[in-house]
Amino acid sequence: MTSLGFLYPGHSAEDDYPRIEQILASDIRLPLVHTDIGEDAHRVDALLEMGSAKRLAGGVEELRLAGAEAVVWACTSGSFVFGWEGAQEQVDNLAAVAGLPASSTSFAFARAAAEIGVRKVAVAATYPKDVAAHFVSFLASAGIEVVSLKGAGVITAAEVGTWGREEVLRLAREGDHPDAEAVLLPDTALHTAAYLRDLEEALGKPVLTANQVTVWEALRLTSRKVREPSLGTLFTQKPVVTAP
Repeated sequence: MTSLGFLYPGHSAEDDYPRIEQILASDIRLPLVHTDIGEDAHRVDALLEMGSAKRLAGGVEELRLAGAEAVVWACTSGSFVFGWEGAQEQVDNLAAVAGLPASSTSFAFARAAAEIGVRKVAVAATYPKDVAAHFVSFLASAGIEVVSLKGAGVITAAEVGTWGREEVLRLAREGDHPDAEAVLLPDTALHTAAYLRDLEEALGKPVLTANQVTVWEALRLTSRKVREPSLGTLFTQKPVVTAP
């Protein structure tokens, strides 16, 4: 059995993780621990506090007890707001505290884009545009060009968590661009696990979503290879998951 640990901020779309575990239908387990988010706000100061070392460290012991072999900070905005070097320091600290390989959703997006071979992307974000702009800068550090940015302006993760299939599809369509090789939806508060096939069929190109890439990144950290087309193009690559 492979156990992959996730630190998830608050409560919004955490049910994507048991859904993905069910879709994989294997010996892979996805234990998840909720972190204390403080203020629920897509605002830079609040996000920096949400991703602080103290808040992340609080959930590590529970994941260790669950047998986690790797840990991923399942939050995009609470990692990319630190910038590339700050986000690396964040996961280095997490790895040191956990005694396990560690990463975050922001790095998962960068590595997933490389895995499917795309360099030009569109970003369809739930966040206000000023927050989403930090994600653009983060991707630029990985050599990924954002040809189009959509910021939906939603302030709280709680509101994002209420969105269903139609809202998710609309966000992706509005954020797409003819020059984009893939569309990225960077918010772990957004339910997407059930809609990945629909998203890619609607747009006619790969779609990377936050909870999808977060699980993929945890698999990568443990060198576990998985193929599951219902989880999108990312899970159909050969090899799907490469060693760290």
